Amino acid sequence: MHPTEVLFQNKRQPLLLPACDHYAGSEKLMRKSMALQQELGPVFDITFDCEDGAAAGAEKEHAQLVAQLLNSDDNRFNRIGVRVHDVNSPHFEHDIEIIIGAAAARIAYVVVPKAESLEDAARAADVIHARAVRAGRSHMPVHILIETHGALRDAYDIAALPAVESLSFGIMDFVSAHYGAIPAAAMRTPGQFTHPLVVRAKLEIAAACHAHGKVPSHNVTTEIKDSAVVANDAQRAAAEFGYTRMWSIHPDQVKPILKAFTPRLSEVAEATAILQEAMTANWGPIAQHGRLHDRASYRYYWTVLQRAKLAGLPLPDAAAALVNHERPTEPA
Repeated sequence: MHPTEVLFQNKRQPLLLPACDHYAGSEKLMRKSMALQQELGPVFDITFDCEDGAAAGAEKEHAQLVAQLLNSDDNRFNRIGVRVHDVNSPHFEHDIEIIIGAAAARIAYVVVPKAESLEDAARAADVIHARAVRAGRSHMPVHILIETHGALRDAYDIAALPAVESLSFGIMDFVSAHYGAIPAAAMRTPGQFTHPLVVRAKLEIAAACHAHGKVPSHNVTTEIKDSAVVANDAQRAAAEFGYTRMWSIHPDQVKPILKAFTPRLSEVAEATAILQEAMTANWGPIAQHGRLHDRASYRYYWTVLQRAKLAGLPLPDAAAALVNHERPTEPA
């Protein structure tokens, strides 16, 4: 049996996505982000932005450009998604028709902003699914931006939608929706990690995602010149708030975010040792360094190895063998 069949019996195996989601709106920035992805590999995702990226009156042309870039050879790994206009915008269905109609096979996911409720999210997912099916694709992953009071209220049910694989927190629109009741300082560090209403929103989104095996994606860091601020925000998002993915809005933010979310080599070594011994014990309980481990902790350490592999971290032979469910070749 594959380790996942043992460790996740009657349990939902959590989805895993690259830890960084890099947003780009203009043609120049979209092409630059594709070049960076070719350099680093598919260790981060790119989201082409139609909502804020399209100039007023040029929404159709922007959607056509996005489709063209998605279909180009520069989309080497098919790990580029697209943020469309919100479901209540007259441009929403045009974006879907143009982009999915032309590039359904090359899109990693579709991001839907400004959902006001579960009904909005479900309706958007239905429209996206219907167009994808007509284009020959049976499943199109959907990411929902949680940035309104109604979407936060329904976050748990939105995360349960089969098409949804990630919820993202839109901190700026969320703070703005309070019309001054939350200070602007709560959009950035340290306020974004201490203001009770913002903390509540972040925790509810993360909890909703983890309850359904989906991916919580942390909001942007507006500081683009100081990589230490980006690294700090990413570390806190992961360690204190349970996020496994984070937005980037500048190429210089990609590497600090990836580093913060990637397991350390010491964690990989520990996970490898524990899981190797667990396999030898037929996945029964073991004691290592005076600590008891069973299938609950095995699931945790299995995820550590999966995250390391997804981040492009070179795995020791023993860890690679575990992930691939192969035993290392004995030396001659």
